Amino acid sequence: MSIIDDRIFSYGIVPVVVARTADEGAAIAGALADGGLPVAEVTFRTPAAADAIARVAERGDILLGAGTVTTTAQVDRAVAAGAQYIVSPGTSRAVVERALEHGVPVIPGAVTATEVQAALELGLTTVKFFPAQTSGGAAAIRALAAPFGDVTFLPTGGIGPANLADYLGIAQVAAVGGSWMLPASAVEARAWGEISAATADAVAAVQSLRGLD
Repeated sequence: MSIIDDRIFSYGIVPVVVARTADEGAAIAGALADGGLPVAEVTFRTPAAADAIARVAERGDILLGAGTVTTTAQVDRAVAAGAQYIVSPGTSRAVVERALEHGVPVIPGAVTATEVQAALELGLTTVKFFPAQTSGGAAAIRALAAPFGDVTFLPTGGIGPANLADYLGIAQVAAVGGSWMLPASAVEARAWGEISAATADAVAAVQSLRGLD
């Protein structure tokens, strides 16, 4: 695994952040860090994504990724803003190659054997299994892990406290992506303490599942 993979594995969860403004992105990252999870995948689902990444990057203590990256232009903007790695919902040769040109790790989406193999042919061994629950869930990952023993998976989509153990129980799952510690109501109310508490619970759950508590 790469340095990014190692750090992601050490946390077990990658919070998926949808920030409407740069200030909101920075506040969310702060709440996550206060809860013991200094990791954020800021997604390009809003026009504020690049600005939010730049604000979070200013902290210097967050493992910061850019998510929902689907074009080379977004790769450029994400890297310029300070993203340390790129996550894409699918496997795009153009996106992967542009990220590698920048010297930035990239995690493409892959839910079929063909997509996993395509990622391997691009020199990658970590893929995002997305959308996880609707693509067969943990059982599908176990099936793919058998022929692809050198591949590490980052499942995202439909994961929360109820099925966290199903995914983290798979040796080849480095971490899970999710946003259950970031309920929309808490973000809307700017209830950062509530988010920090939910994040701490998520961290404790991962540690318990890994026998680290």
